[in-house]
Amino acid sequence: MNNSRHYSRLDHAIIGVSRALQTLGARPRAARAFPADEAADQAADTALSEHERRRAGRYMRVNHVGEICAQALYHSQALTARDRRIRARMERAAAEENDHLAWCEQRLEELGAHKSYLNPLWYLGAFGVGAAAGLAGDRWNLALVAETERQVVAHLEGHLGKLPDNDTRSRAVVARMKEEERGHAEQAVQDGAAELPPPARRLMRLAARVMTSTAHWV
Repeated sequence: MNNSRHYSRLDHAIIGVSRALQTLGARPRAARAFPADEAADQAADTALSEHERRRAGRYMRVNHVGEICAQALYHSQALTARDRRIRARMERAAAEENDHLAWCEQRLEELGAHKSYLNPLWYLGAFGVGAAAGLAGDRWNLALVAETERQVVAHLEGHLGKLPDNDTRSRAVVARMKEEERGHAEQAVQDGAAELPPPARRLMRLAARVMTSTAHWV
């Protein structure tokens, strides 16, 4: 018997609202172990000065915002994907990114740092971009994933160079995220991603710069 269900536009709208509320209002739960616990002892945090703790907190807040945006992108792209195989890929990536979101939130709490007060705005903007890419077709849907994840990898690499050297817990989280984001980009290319034109890539970098510079403080 075929138990698959056809979802109407109203169903998709309800699912989208539900996921947005869950991402923004509920505490994310990771399905996998916290990388910081695998790589470093929590007692290592006592070696951080107050200045180092605040600095690490600002960078982890930016990373948390990135994961809020990742949830919005993958949710909207899964809802608008035409090929079921691509939709399933997006859903799996969203689940993996949810682990990243939970890890960032846990690390923020350990550092005594707050989440961005503008998270609803970041989510809404990313959801709109993802939905537009999905409606343009699966090759462009995948193109957005590939380019976004490439830029995220570069962004996380930069953070590894800026986090305090003795903040082994934050560094363990960021390093794991970086490798998995690279895998998402490579998978999107394998699935047939188009290549975004240079103006689109530049616009994405500009938008990311505005987001990261704002979330660093707010």
